Amino acid sequence: RIITREVSTLKRKLESGPSSSAPGTPNPLLSSKKRAKEFLVRLLYVEMLGHDASFGYIKAVEMAASASLYHKRTGYLVCGACLAPSHEFRFMLVNQMQRDMQSSHVLEICGGLIAAAQLITSDMVPAMATEVTKLLSHTSETVRKKAIITLHRFHQLAPETVTKEELTEKLRKHLCDRDPAVMGSSLNVIEAISIRDPIPFKDLIPSLVSILKQINEHRLPSEYDYHRVPAPWMQMKLIRILGVLGKNDSAASSGCYEILNDTMKKADIGINAGYAVVYECIRTIVNIYPNPTLLDAAAEAISRFIQSRSHNLKYLGVTGLAAIVESHPQYAAQHQMAVMDCLEDPDETLQRKTLDLLYKLVNPVNVEFITDKLLDFLRKTTDTFLKRILTTRICSVAERYAPDNAWYIRTITTLFEISGDMVRPEVAQNLMSLIAEGTGESEEDDMLLRQNAVEIYANLLLNTHVAKLPRILLETMAWCLGEYGYLSAVASLDEIMMQLCALTRKHKAKLAPTTRKFLLGAIMKLVAQAGTCPPHAAAVIDDFTRSGDVDLQQRCLEFQNLLTSAANVLGDVLPVDASCEDVDVDVDLSFLDGYVHEALTNGAKEYSKPDDDDDDDDYMYEGGGGGASGSSAFKMGPYEKPQIPTASSLSGMRSGNAASASGISLPPGSGYHASGGGAGTGSVNANGELQLNVRNVANVWGKGGLAAGGAPPPAPAPVATATAGSFDSSGGAAYGGSSSAFGSSGFGAPAPAAEPEKPKELTEKEKMAAALFGGVVPGANPPPPRSSPPKPPTTTTPAVPAPAAAAPPPPAPAPAPEIDLLDMMAFDDAPASAPAVSADLD
Repeated sequence: RIITREVSTLKRKLESGPSSSAPGTPNPLLSSKKRAKEFLVRLLYVEMLGHDASFGYIKAVEMAASASLYHKRTGYLVCGACLAPSHEFRFMLVNQMQRDMQSSHVLEICGGLIAAAQLITSDMVPAMATEVTKLLSHTSETVRKKAIITLHRFHQLAPETVTKEELTEKLRKHLCDRDPAVMGSSLNVIEAISIRDPIPFKDLIPSLVSILKQINEHRLPSEYDYHRVPAPWMQMKLIRILGVLGKNDSAASSGCYEILNDTMKKADIGINAGYAVVYECIRTIVNIYPNPTLLDAAAEAISRFIQSRSHNLKYLGVTGLAAIVESHPQYAAQHQMAVMDCLEDPDETLQRKTLDLLYKLVNPVNVEFITDKLLDFLRKTTDTFLKRILTTRICSVAERYAPDNAWYIRTITTLFEISGDMVRPEVAQNLMSLIAEGTGESEEDDMLLRQNAVEIYANLLLNTHVAKLPRILLETMAWCLGEYGYLSAVASLDEIMMQLCALTRKHKAKLAPTTRKFLLGAIMKLVAQAGTCPPHAAAVIDDFTRSGDVDLQQRCLEFQNLLTSAANVLGDVLPVDASCEDVDVDVDLSFLDGYVHEALTNGAKEYSKPDDDDDDDDYMYEGGGGGASGSSAFKMGPYEKPQIPTASSLSGMRSGNAASASGISLPPGSGYHASGGGAGTGSVNANGELQLNVRNVANVWGKGGLAAGGAPPPAPAPVATATAGSFDSSGGAAYGGSSSAFGSSGFGAPAPAAEPEKPKELTEKEKMAAALFGGVVPGANPPPPRSSPPKPPTTTTPAVPAPAAAAPPPPAPAPAPEIDLLDMMAFDDAPASAPAVSADLD
């Protein structure tokens, strides 16, 4: 009512005649610009609150043409916020914006540029692009800065008018502008374009590195400093651009190594703005082609973040750790206890980010621990969006890394109980298929798996408030108990039937139609298994014979007829454990032969296929004469048996391989090696049959354990130590090149294994950390044994063979001396391993 009253007041004030309150006086909106501005501000609030204010749009267009800059900006603001892209009033503003851009007043030009970026549509770009392009060479740096942003907006609206080549050329020019603000605005556009297509800007890496170096050396005016950090926002923008340009490109990344290390060292001065620059350096180091020195520096910065007392810095540390462990999981091992502290921190935001890290750390070793943590957090949180994400992640983790089927059933059932409404129906279908089909290895193991599932659902049915369980869990429970209720050692068939009948009758109105069908289907199957129909089951079935659901009513009526007139076939209609059995279908409909014969005897006409029937067109093809339909297009006969190569043909193949090695390129896996003379080819036995040559094949794990595949492969040749790189005379960084990106440590002869020390007693938190990071780092301690949930007394889960213990790793080589990236003398004696990539840093 308040807004409606305000709208009525604004409409009254907009009337061009005399004011209703004081007859004979002119309209105050026409006589006072101040009142007109107040009118537009109120109009804007009305539009923001969802009410129609189109009656006052014309006043906003008039105000945009005002000579007063103050009122002009108000008119442009209301037009940009209220006018739809297809509104005809936008075309009325094109001439006004052109006049503003041609003005000699800098503020009017800036107002026109800002309005053009907000109001121009793709149809208006050709009329405005020329004016904006002229302003790129304006004497005012403010105008040039806004003209770059407006031209980028025109390129987004009409790329055929403002092409990418034209925009890229102008950006290259303004990247070297004498004013840092113009250079900074061009960086925004370069980043936006390079995210989609980085190739046109690859050659700008030396220039970008030079700009970043100048910023680090405080060559920009002091007005760009923020808390002693030189131009932090420009630094972060430049670092992000280098990360985009250096992604999956060794040559491009090598030019960024030195400046990233230098920037990270200079920005770490204990100030939040510096920490932001360090974090962007970490993200870029992870993004570009990997370099061990930079990765170690990034891991050290993450360590300082994650061990800080500030929650904001801990958040940065966990986020950076989540980014680095995706491609380099070995850096997560040293932060085990810190991650556990973040997981138990009362700050919910930090907990969420730590859960993201845990999801990226999941592997077959720690899946049980991490899934338990995700389920615990899912129980506590009330955020619907977060619950949906966690539910999806738990389903994904359980399906990919489940250690055994029994654990998968327990985990998914717990997930159903916590957030069943957010689980996809396919998950329940997969769970029921797993219980019905089993593993297929042995019938005994499959029956144990089904009995385990029955015990879980029977305990849920007897010991919980079943009506409050989610729908997907109720349906899965009803199906499992109906199919395999006879396996339960917790409750008898009569007890299970009684609980299902009570649930169906008491909460009939609350249950979904599909849930009622699942419950009644389970009751019918249990009656068939028991061989008798108890009174409570008969009452429920009789009650639903009068149901409004036609399908459910038909099922109950048919079951009643079976009970009363053909109880002896009840076991055949509802057999035990037949959910996966194929249904025998008589495709020839032979049971109708008697009916057809009787009809033909009585004078009925025999069926003849229509001439224009085209059902078989997909399976037939035209004959050679072009008219008649020929035989089936499918080749129904067997293929010819392949000829077995003889010893002479094999020798010919070897000679052909040798010939091909000289002039013909062979496909991968062809088995020919120039040095070995065809080591990958087969051999012929005494019977002339081709045999697989398994020499030099590594040992593999099979079903029966370790299968020796022949002699072990030869030890790899020692890898030459990679050099650190060199710097050219112009000061450009050529840090490492393609070879230095992999580190400088070679493979030496393994030292004799040292005698393992006795493990010390671990605290509870250390045990949890070991369980969390198990399998992340090769050679790490295995997780402590978990306490398994109580299992039914009559079931035993098949033992899963434990993974073979990893051999003790060889002692780490002596650490190489730390390289000072700015010490030019450190590289005088080191041979260059790759051509140096020069970059002008001046």
